[in-house]
Amino acid sequence: MLLKLSLGDTRPLHEQVAGAIRRAVAEGECAPGDKLPPARELARALGVNTNTVLRGLRTLRDEGVLEFRRGRGITIAGGADERAELVARVRQLVADAAKAGYSADELVELIRGMT
Repeated sequence: MLLKLSLGDTRPLHEQVAGAIRRAVAEGECAPGDKLPPARELARALGVNTNTVLRGLRTLRDEGVLEFRRGRGITIAGGADERAELVARVRQLVADAAKAGYSADELVELIRGMT
C-alpha cells in the first residue's frame, strides 16, 4: 500500500492519513482482511508523528473501515470498501448542503423526511 500526504492540503494531518487509507481501500490497493503496517512504520513512511497516524486509524475504526485486534494488529474490515464509499458520499453531501446554506440539522430533517 502506497500512501502519500499532500503538502498543499489544508486539512489536519490525521484527516489526511485517514483519507489516504480510505482512498487505498476504495481503489482496491487494500482488501478486507488485509493487515496494515504498524502505526510507527506508517508514521515513518508518511513523515508524521505516530500519534497523528493513530488518530487517523481510530477515525477509520469508528467508521467501520478498520478493525483493531489485540495481538493481531489492524486489518481492513469486511465490507470496508462499501462503507468507505458511503462515508465519502455522505461527506460530499454534507459539504454540498453547507454550500447551499443548509445547516446540519436542516440536512438531517431533509433526510428524515425521505424515509
